[in-house]
Amino acid sequence: MNFVKSLFRFMFRAKILVPLVILIVGGLGYHQAQKKAAESKADRYRTVTVDKGAVIQRITANGTVNPVTVVSVGTQVSGTVTKLYTDFNQQVKAGQILLELDPALIKANLAQIEATLRSAEASQRLAESTLKRNQELVRKGFISDATLEQNTRDLDVAKASVSQIKSQLDRERTNLSYTVIRSPINGIVIDRKIDVGQTVAASFSTPTLFQIAQSLEAMQIDTSIAEADVGTVKTGMPVKFTVDAYPDREFVGAIRLVRLNATINQGVVTYNVIADTTNENQLLKPGMTAQVSFVAAQRDDVIRIPTAALRFKPPKDDKEEKKKNDAKASEKKSERKSDAKADTSPSAEARPLSGPPAAGAGGRRGVGTVYKLNEQNELVPVSVRTGIASNQHTELVAGDIKPGDELVIRDIQDKSKK
Repeated sequence: MNFVKSLFRFMFRAKILVPLVILIVGGLGYHQAQKKAAESKADRYRTVTVDKGAVIQRITANGTVNPVTVVSVGTQVSGTVTKLYTDFNQQVKAGQILLELDPALIKANLAQIEATLRSAEASQRLAESTLKRNQELVRKGFISDATLEQNTRDLDVAKASVSQIKSQLDRERTNLSYTVIRSPINGIVIDRKIDVGQTVAASFSTPTLFQIAQSLEAMQIDTSIAEADVGTVKTGMPVKFTVDAYPDREFVGAIRLVRLNATINQGVVTYNVIADTTNENQLLKPGMTAQVSFVAAQRDDVIRIPTAALRFKPPKDDKEEKKKNDAKASEKKSERKSDAKADTSPSAEARPLSGPPAAGAGGRRGVGTVYKLNEQNELVPVSVRTGIASNQHTELVAGDIKPGDELVIRDIQDKSKK
């Protein structure tokens, strides 16, 4: 009898204890699963801390290093190069002979013109003597005045012919001097385009024989910037640039000129910008490619958020978080409507963000959205208004963000970005 009572008592207790144990074990398992899910979400996103500091907005462009003054030396006459007196990288002075062309043809033309001139001068002397003789005959009445008029005309024609041939002679003598090519300036030869024995033809256009730089101690960087950035570039603005030959060295300069003539290439408008720099150590060579950087704007001691946070977008396949965020947004919207009915003045939370237009990831002012993680490690969108921006940081003008907050910049598990 006692055994039966003990059995019934055990079964009664089991009906209560077993569900209780199952409930406790299930609760612990659910809590552990939620904890692991939260940890998994925390590990899923990469975040960066918001801080205070300087934000420097830079404009970068590629340019070419060139001498400030480059003179192309050509020839005004055709001929074959017979002598060459200079070469690449040689210093030259103004008036120094660079090369000589074969003057044989010009000398032959010169001799022919001189012979023609002598013949014309002889004709002029004959016309003068004929006129003088006929003047005496007219005075004595032996010939008519018409003959004298014809003699006067012949003399004028002879004089004009002599003047014309003398002009041809002067021109040919000048061409003979052009067969000797001289340097127009003091400088250094940076390019030579001819060799001894080569024939140059100046019939249609002036051929370039040499390029002479006036000095390599002062250089200029020729670059171009987009029309969207030209408003921030001013004359005298400092620039920094690097060249591939010295990647660890940074050179400095200043903007000398922003040319007004725009260049349009496939609908893209750019403006040429020229910056001056010194080259005392002769490290910079003509034609080097320069990576130029202009400081367009700078803000010191401002709240700055990572620029990558403005580019972050929630993963498209995370539907659960999207629904939660939509639900929270609708709740906040309804709360704002109820607050607006209770008080006609806009609250701080419902009031639109104030301040100047903000900068997005590209460095221009505008409004953007960043994401934080709440206590459950869920994405929470935050609207922000930003100022200037660099590649790393963006100035925060307005928004519910403070230094020390963690902003999401990347979804590590997002397969679309792998």
